[in-house]
Amino acid sequence: MRNTLTIAAKELQGYFVQPVAYVVLTVFLLLGGWFFFAMLRQFDEMIQIIQMMGQASELQQMNLNARVIDPLLHDLSIVLVIVMPALTMRVFAEEKRTGTYELLLTAPIRTGEVVAGKFIAAATFTLIMVAAAWIFPVILMIFGNPEVGVMFAGYLALALLALTFVAVGLFTSSLTQNQIIAAISSFGLLILLYVISWPAEAGGGTIWSILGYLSLPEHFSTMVRGVIDTKDIVFFLSAILLALFLTQRSVESARWR
Repeated sequence: MRNTLTIAAKELQGYFVQPVAYVVLTVFLLLGGWFFFAMLRQFDEMIQIIQMMGQASELQQMNLNARVIDPLLHDLSIVLVIVMPALTMRVFAEEKRTGTYELLLTAPIRTGEVVAGKFIAAATFTLIMVAAAWIFPVILMIFGNPEVGVMFAGYLALALLALTFVAVGLFTSSLTQNQIIAAISSFGLLILLYVISWPAEAGGGTIWSILGYLSLPEHFSTMVRGVIDTKDIVFFLSAILLALFLTQRSVESARWR
């Protein structure tokens, strides 16, 4: 455990000296802020139109969570698909390029500790990003009356989704020494996990059910609506553990070459 925490501390420190991490954080928050205020303005305009038309029943059905937070979280998930490969591409690939990978593999450290330490560091930075995005619901809580429980479920889903992206990014980074290849491979896998259920929409059967279950948006959308189901949490945790297991096997294979 001490080796894992040592690696995690070293890696996390590296994120705060690398410009890529700050670029990823800035892009994530800037795009999130743009989406948030655009949706909030649209929501305000809809309220004004309904008030002018005197439709009180329609006004009561207007919900901040459904009109602002829900689409915001879906947009942030797409932003994560774009920026997370850039954040994770250097985790193993950079060490392979610089030659420190061999030193790491020959050290008296288990490969599982190496993978866990790097994941903890990347996950910590990612959770900082997601926590920073809480500024948007905080603004709504100050000036509006959103459903806090639903927002918490949505941001929990965003955190689990982001950690899944981290694990996938670590796996692709462990396969190559080229950061660009690692980033493109990670981006391709994440896009695949997003669209894998599309064929299922046109048919039924066991195969289509499996494809639907493997779809990240399916589980993410359920939690964003405020429904915290055990099967969705188990899915995200299983995806993270599977990606980390594959990463560990990839690193282990390099040790024995």
